[in-house]
Amino acid sequence: MNEIVFRPIGIIHTPYDNIRGIPIQPSAGKGTKGTVEIYEEYAAGLKDLDGFSHIILLYHFHLAKDFQLQVKPFLDDNIRGLFSTRAPRRPNNIGLSVVRLIKVDKTILHIENVDIMNGTPLLDIKPFVPDFDPSEDIKIGWLSKSKHKMTKTKADNRFDFYF
Repeated sequence: MNEIVFRPIGIIHTPYDNIRGIPIQPSAGKGTKGTVEIYEEYAAGLKDLDGFSHIILLYHFHLAKDFQLQVKPFLDDNIRGLFSTRAPRRPNNIGLSVVRLIKVDKTILHIENVDIMNGTPLLDIKPFVPDFDPSEDIKIGWLSKSKHKMTKTKADNRFDFYF
């Protein structure tokens, strides 16, 4: 298999129209609200979603171009392997954010704690269920030294040359 094709199921609307200054993770975007517009042909799939407090959004980093396998991530000044980071420039440009679901209004999802660029194509939604993902003996590698910076750190120009 050489190619995989995805079709967006909706579009994400946020207050962020510029890469610079965007929160680097949902916890850094705490309180920031947005909406997700689901295309009508996928509306039936939203049934029962309103019972969840958080959802996982999978989306396409549509503005990102090219990638490097070693990058200087936002929370560190050292060069790291791309797959040990959440840098936006990736071989398949897939983004993931866990956001708070405020309410479902027909085909509009009202969300909070957003770290996503306005106009981003949505690929999928999954309910966040903490019991489904193991949480024992978690190690966070190089991030253990810099995770305290996360709520204060916003995107800077280090990935500008990729967009």
